[in-house]
Amino acid sequence: MPEPTDNRGGLVCVGLNYKTTPVEVRERLAFPDAQVPQAVQQVRGLPGFEESVVISTCNRVELYAAHTLSAGTESHVALRDYLIQRFELQPEHAEALVLYNLDADEAARHLFRVVSGLDSMVLGETEIFGQVKAAYKTALDTGATGRTLNKLFQQAFTVGKKVRNDTTIQRGSTSVGSVAVDLAEKVHDLKECRVMLVGAGEMSRTCAQSLLSRGAKSIIVSNRSYDKAVELAAEMKGVAMKFDEWENALHEVDVIISSTSAPHFVIKQEQVEHVMRMRRWQPLLIIDIAVPRDVDPAVNNIEGVYLYDIDALQAIADEGRRERERQLAACERIIEEQLEKFGFLKPPAS
Repeated sequence: MPEPTDNRGGLVCVGLNYKTTPVEVRERLAFPDAQVPQAVQQVRGLPGFEESVVISTCNRVELYAAHTLSAGTESHVALRDYLIQRFELQPEHAEALVLYNLDADEAARHLFRVVSGLDSMVLGETEIFGQVKAAYKTALDTGATGRTLNKLFQQAFTVGKKVRNDTTIQRGSTSVGSVAVDLAEKVHDLKECRVMLVGAGEMSRTCAQSLLSRGAKSIIVSNRSYDKAVELAAEMKGVAMKFDEWENALHEVDVIISSTSAPHFVIKQEQVEHVMRMRRWQPLLIIDIAVPRDVDPAVNNIEGVYLYDIDALQAIADEGRRERERQLAACERIIEEQLEKFGFLKPPAS
């Protein structure tokens, strides 16, 4: 057996996720898609850093880097300071910031688990594979990766595919979008339900596909880019609505699922109060799966309105974990075998 290559030196991951950090803090540190290319160059430009990849989703922000610093703790501090400065965190928020700091084989193991859907709110989640792939491509296209991270991420995608092909970890609802629809189905008969999707990105597409498969009566799609709303609505046999008109249709819907990339609230308390008066206070379910959040939390105080944000979906996601958890041991075995195969773990001495 050939001697494995040592991939461990100079590799670091610093991050936070739904397990370490509530949504009201996560949304302060979310990178808008358009700013990720700049962010990977900023991290790569830190003293002692040579390569970087930035992953920012509704459930996590993670910085992966290769560096030449003499101690791992130096790199942890540098990345923490970068996040604090980049997002201009106030001292009380910076002090409360909880990050995980991983080096070498632990950073590789973590990435393998993330790509395989084992570190997700919805165990076995499918979207995260594509999200990590897109984050890596952004870093690659901007010239922020090199030998260490190229090899790490390419190996991670190989492991993710193997976990999905060799286990049944994906069985059942395996996305935040499908769990949002699970929630809507608990409250309404979807065959008699009118749903509005605010946003037309991948998360909204997942929700729309799930709604359609379960026979939702009607789907309205509203998006800042009207062309994208038209495209998604056409695929789902729904109706597109311009972004500045969606409020006019709120009184006609039973469920709103919002997932935009706006940096501020797009659904506000006064809007919903106005709509509820028009509805004569008939119940309205609002599911906010955006980070930063789309819906002002004060909306939940309005009579007849039931608001769930991304963290509130976790209890529903947990119900579907039990069967998939039986597959965890098999998934973890595959990851450990692949870590050794790729040289992140040294085999025991014979």
